[in-house]
Amino acid sequence: MPVLLYVLAVAVFAQGTSEFVLAGLVPGISADLGITIAQAGYLTSGFAVGMVVGAPLTAALGSRLPPRWTLSGCLLVFVAAHAAGALTDQFAVLLVSRFVAALANAGFLAVALSTVAAVVPAGKQARALAAILGGTTLALIAGVPAGAFLGEIWGWRSALWAIAGVSALALAAVAALTPGRLGPRVPHTRVDLRAELGTLRSPGLLRYLVLGVLVNGATFCAFTYLAPIVTDGAGLGSALVPVVLALFGLGAFGGVSAAGRLADAHGHRVLGIGIPVLVAGWVLWAVLAGRPSAVWLLAPVLGALSFAVGGTLIARSMASAHGAPTMGGAYSTVALNLGALVGPVLGGLAIGPLGLVGPLVVSATLAGTAVTLWLATHSAHRGIS
Repeated sequence: MPVLLYVLAVAVFAQGTSEFVLAGLVPGISADLGITIAQAGYLTSGFAVGMVVGAPLTAALGSRLPPRWTLSGCLLVFVAAHAAGALTDQFAVLLVSRFVAALANAGFLAVALSTVAAVVPAGKQARALAAILGGTTLALIAGVPAGAFLGEIWGWRSALWAIAGVSALALAAVAALTPGRLGPRVPHTRVDLRAELGTLRSPGLLRYLVLGVLVNGATFCAFTYLAPIVTDGAGLGSALVPVVLALFGLGAFGGVSAAGRLADAHGHRVLGIGIPVLVAGWVLWAVLAGRPSAVWLLAPVLGALSFAVGGTLIARSMASAHGAPTMGGAYSTVALNLGALVGPVLGGLAIGPLGLVGPLVVSATLAGTAVTLWLATHSAHRGIS
């Protein structure tokens, strides 16, 4: 169902822009609301909390509803939350609006992933999931730099208004084009949530989910503080932040595209090579954090590596959760956003003793932990591709 995939990707673009856009807005929010850089960075963690809570909750509540209703409802709440965030001058209200927006985002993504898994043949699921995640990488390439540009010209609130507008257009498209039913290929059986939750006892699934937490934690830790890393750390002008964000996004697009082609047949090899190389990349950036040349070289490279590994982990998690057609998408969403919760918090704590190199050090540490887990479980899961 290619039309459905593209419609979902457009909606994911709007939501992905919101999820990532704070990477270019942190300095402006900090100055406007009178809070520290680390506190502004915690808005990303607040969003991640909403994603963690919202994914299984919405997947469960929406399991008996037509996809059109669930997806449209999530987008409606998402638009309203952004309008509230753009209107407030209180950090607490902004934090709550981010949490609510994330609840809606998580529900949308979980239902979208499960819908794709239900309507796409097993051998083509990684490519279909890559099409959905293409909306996220497009957000990194275009949406996030555009939001940073708007923040630079008209303030951070203008970026939230723009996201609300694009999301409203996505809502209209989803409501009009998403089918009310998934069609005859999907049997209409009663959802057994207890049985689906039992799949979490699978060592193979747990392995991929924990790896997802660690890898995404490394990605979001550095990405959340990318603007001050670029300006205060490497000495580049604030006008160049959107350019660096776009380079990271271009790399991410290449990484997701590669994962879509390789994850189904060569997922084990992608992870076995990609995770150690990812560690080396974060270590190198931490060592060279004060050099502008490191920013231009490593931003696209680490964008590609992070999303190639992250996209492959989503595909492998979904494949391992074949016994949970309703909750499988929620599992992946929760794992990735637990990383997005933990990473920025640890990075913010590291800024105190280490300065702006701290988030890069934490990213390297989280990725290194992922390598350790991968090697420790390699022999037990040698047969998993």
